Amino acid sequence: MSQTASVDTCIVLVRHGHVEGINPRRFRGRTDLPLTLHGVQQAEKTRDLLSALPPAAAAYASPLSRCMMTAEIVASPWSLPVAPMPSFVDIDYGDWQGRLYREVDQADPASFARWFDTPHLATIPGGETMPQLVARVAETMRVLLSKHHGETVLLVGHGSVNRVMLLLALELPLSRFWDLPQDPCAVNLVTHNDVRGWRVASMNEASHLRSLRYLG
Repeated sequence: MSQTASVDTCIVLVRHGHVEGINPRRFRGRTDLPLTLHGVQQAEKTRDLLSALPPAAAAYASPLSRCMMTAEIVASPWSLPVAPMPSFVDIDYGDWQGRLYREVDQADPASFARWFDTPHLATIPGGETMPQLVARVAETMRVLLSKHHGETVLLVGHGSVNRVMLLLALELPLSRFWDLPQDPCAVNLVTHNDVRGWRVASMNEASHLRSLRYLG
């Protein structure tokens, strides 16, 4: 076994903090929403948690404001610039974009139910397919491995892309999409080794946020 092959690449995978549209639930997708005050506080708590880790070599985020803002706060102790990662942007919800869950359910109950019951078989009208989503998340993983072999990288994304990355790392079917929760500012630790492949060391860690009480 070569020394290079035994080195772990580590992706610290974080979901963005709270934004408007989480409650009541809405198909936010690519609507560019900033963090709320509560979301900023969540990002600051996540920064404090991760500042105890060895410094990351690079920081990336979905180009949408909520992810860039979260990443800039979290990466600040390491004085890292945050590079936008277009392939890690949120899913395109097409005709559902910006609409409340209850509105879509009332207008198209069959498609709405299919998205939550069998997401791997669902079609979002005018939106992105699951294979398209998987392909670009897989490309993100390949790029990070190529550029940062043996290093630690911060990556901030959305519930959709984070879930897919975890499914790919765990080699789980896409039908398990909704079985992997991603809370606002939750932390996941994903590693890759050329011998062992991908592993998920921790998932949806949010205990650092328990002291925050959301009043919005």
